[in-house]
Amino acid sequence: MTKETEADLSGTTPRRRPRPDIVEIGGRKLQPSTLMMGHGYDPMLSEGSLKPPIFLTSTFVFESAAAGKRHFEGVTGKRPGGAEGLVYSRFNGPDQEILEHRLGVWEEAEDALSFSSGMAAIATMLLALVKPGDTIVHSAPLYAATETLIGKILGRFGVQWLDFPAGASPAEISAVLGRAKDAGRVPLIYLESPANPTNALVDIEAVVAARDAIFGVGPDRPPIVIDNTFLGPLWQKPLRHGAELVLYSLTKYAGGHSDLVAGGVVGAKTVLDPIRAMRNTIGTITDPHSAWMLLRSLETLELRMSRAGENAAKVCAFLRDHPKVERVGYLGFLEEGSRQADIFRRHCTGAGSTFSLYLKGGETESFAFLDALKIAKLAVSLGGTETLASHPAGMTHLSVPDARKAALGITDNLVRISIGVEDADDLVADFDQALKAV
Repeated sequence: MTKETEADLSGTTPRRRPRPDIVEIGGRKLQPSTLMMGHGYDPMLSEGSLKPPIFLTSTFVFESAAAGKRHFEGVTGKRPGGAEGLVYSRFNGPDQEILEHRLGVWEEAEDALSFSSGMAAIATMLLALVKPGDTIVHSAPLYAATETLIGKILGRFGVQWLDFPAGASPAEISAVLGRAKDAGRVPLIYLESPANPTNALVDIEAVVAARDAIFGVGPDRPPIVIDNTFLGPLWQKPLRHGAELVLYSLTKYAGGHSDLVAGGVVGAKTVLDPIRAMRNTIGTITDPHSAWMLLRSLETLELRMSRAGENAAKVCAFLRDHPKVERVGYLGFLEEGSRQADIFRRHCTGAGSTFSLYLKGGETESFAFLDALKIAKLAVSLGGTETLASHPAGMTHLSVPDARKAALGITDNLVRISIGVEDADDLVADFDQALKAV
């Protein structure tokens, strides 16, 4: 048994803070990029190992029978506050707890949970908060699997949904929320901003204002949950604008190397507690190895996202005026004075590195372009070190009905591109030669 495990199981050392973390020096608050190097971990509790070991174990030894009972009281919810120590890897583990500790740092969240995938995070959250007969309100479009989960899977249990466009006005948002309230219980308001794959922004502040005006400000109001995968946590921090929970596919920027699958939720502890209980029941926690790899990746998150964002600005500047390009759905090109530009100014600190490229033509031209790429890889996903390109209408959103795809602007001439950390001029050369094949 390692010293880390002994300390955690003793019940005398807080399980999530094995030592007082240094969060400021000389009155200066340390930044997340600094805290990622050691926050939540004491090398002296693990034989002096600079980096946390990978704890590949299914279960943990209790110090005593009384300690085991105390830990299970927390895990099962019989006693508030969660487990005081390590119990079983379906519930918690050292790598997962250090990861969750650091995830919360980026947005100054009260608490955080990690999951085996982004969809596992979404599904666990919905199972914890939604009851049969509820009406979910969400922005549109959503990631196709999320739409399927809400519309088809939960629909089997009498769950209804109402949506509004990502760029909806305050009046449009209020109208939909009002209809939802009239229909019955609203368990949550689910947002995705920027939307996948159109890059349209949701006005989080307008949703908060409409929610509070219609449902009040009491504890029973529906929480606002937002998928912040495209911009967070560097370029958008929804908790600051009134959201209760922020959801991530950690596979993307947080993992950032296209070598793992994971998800995370950060935010208000009161909303996360039932989700933690559901995760304990169905076992959707991150595995130790993936958690350890995420700890590695978080150390360079700011560097990678900054470089990718700079590259995207250069690539989009080239694509914008190309004769074979209809338009570029890039947040750095929003029309001054437009509603989208106003949302961007209030909510975002960067334009991101994932954008929508609309070619002149349709599926034939899109496929020709994709097949001609040499540096950029033809693959789904985003936020990795490499540049990726895909065709949403024929790939990630293939299961979405054609009429809904048309209504949401997911057209055959749309190519989604995620820019990586390669040399920007090399990427421009690659896109230039690929467009010549169209």
